[in-house]
Amino acid sequence: MEALETRTPEQFVSDFFTSFTNAVVRAEEDPAALMSRYYTRDVVQVADGVRLDWDRLLAHLRPVRRNLTEYRFEVHEALADGDRIAARFTIHAEMRKSGPVSTQVHMFAEFTPDGRLRRADQVTRTLKQPSGAEPGRQ
Repeated sequence: MEALETRTPEQFVSDFFTSFTNAVVRAEEDPAALMSRYYTRDVVQVADGVRLDWDRLLAHLRPVRRNLTEYRFEVHEALADGDRIAARFTIHAEMRKSGPVSTQVHMFAEFTPDGRLRRADQVTRTLKQPSGAEPGRQ
């Protein structure tokens, strides 16, 4: 992953999650090796009060790999202060069995100088899909 200071905060967040998700879905390398390019070994991500460490995040990759068919990250705003980012973005996804889903994310995160995620606190909410909407279009 490229360092934060080489891009705007919005572009960094978009690139980070898009690149990571592309690599997960393509499944071209060992999941642990893949994760080590994007996350520190001591990573902690708290999403809606649920604490995920390295092992729990790694376990989450398998269902994502199996079920995600399309995705797009829409970054609405992001602010950076050194290695920390506050961002509001929407994940638009198409799931193999359940269809389209859009999730709004409010994230406060800390990254390493080389662009890996060390800590993230997130609050999410699922957005209602209008009937007949295309994946990722609301």
